[in-house]
Amino acid sequence: MKNIFLIGALACAAMSASAQTHVYKAPSFDQNWSIGLDGGVMTSFDHHAFWGDMRGTFGLHIQKQLSPVFAIGVESTFGVNTASWVENNPAVIAAGYDLTGNSSAAIDRFYVGAYGGFNLFNLFGGYRCGERRLFDMELVAGAGWGYEDPLHQNYFVTKAGLNFNFNFSKEFTMSLKPAMNFNMTGTEYDRLDVDQTSAAYSKRKSVFSFMVGFTYNFGPGFVCAETGDEAELAELNARINALRGELDACMAATAANKAKVAALQAELDACRNRKPEVIEKVSNNLQSVRYIFYKIGSSDITADQQPNVEMVASYLNNHKDSKVVIKGYASQDGNLEFNEKLAAARAESVKQALVKKYGIAADRIEAKGEGIGHMFSENDWNRVSICTLED
Repeated sequence: MKNIFLIGALACAAMSASAQTHVYKAPSFDQNWSIGLDGGVMTSFDHHAFWGDMRGTFGLHIQKQLSPVFAIGVESTFGVNTASWVENNPAVIAAGYDLTGNSSAAIDRFYVGAYGGFNLFNLFGGYRCGERRLFDMELVAGAGWGYEDPLHQNYFVTKAGLNFNFNFSKEFTMSLKPAMNFNMTGTEYDRLDVDQTSAAYSKRKSVFSFMVGFTYNFGPGFVCAETGDEAELAELNARINALRGELDACMAATAANKAKVAALQAELDACRNRKPEVIEKVSNNLQSVRYIFYKIGSSDITADQQPNVEMVASYLNNHKDSKVVIKGYASQDGNLEFNEKLAAARAESVKQALVKKYGIAADRIEAKGEGIGHMFSENDWNRVSICTLED
């Protein structure tokens, strides 16, 4: 028996170099079942001639393949009655048991149990997608309930064996099945034997069987999932990573823009909440500032304001390196858009007067509209152009 396991282990090790890894689709519960019939011989190691006391045996098994490597199943085996295993036992004879002919049943012992199977070729050699090997090997281990007559003994049984499978097609398999069954409890006449060992795994409490099985597989086996071309997958992964990088950059830019918008909004709110600055008194520094006032809705310089324009021109003529900044304003009367245009027109009117009437170079004059003015508490005074002379 040890030689059988050794040969099987060496065969699997030889195939491990060609092992392949595949991804397969898990089958549903109703798939990959099989059913089979077994027939062969069995013999006991307990005080018997190995070949002389062999008897026939047959059985049935049902199996579910959970993966290319692992399967579970249930089985039953039945031994044909020869009565020789009891009649020839020295312990039974010494105890005065006369059991010759006590059992008239054709089947005097049977075993029912569950087992797990490990496909060693698929485990070490890799699963071949969509196909079955012509030959493979399974390691089988199980446990169950045994019974024998005429002693009417029930006992716990463990089992170990190998299945050498010849797969003629996806549906049909023939198997050679050597196995050992161990009586873990013992029988009544075992306990009468002074030489009987107390160890559970003892050859004197074991049965060797060699059976041939014929199995029908309902399939469909294990179909490998499509993994695609490796180069194509690598290219797609590179593109995905590049897109992720672009997305991260866009997210960072979006966050920066949100922060900028928040800062601008805060600045705008601060401007809206700032109180207008009102100039209560007009500066008496006539040397640097001149004021030209206007009628409502007009940008024309009236005659009474002409002296102020002339003062600005006189200063510029007397100080050749000086310049003037003219800022036009409007009062709060009217709508904002009109007042902004009116403020710009008032500043421009002073500039044109200085250029055309007094010959001041245009590049020495800066004129711009400032919209609605809030310098003076008197609203009418805010219809003005303020000329600031700069050396």
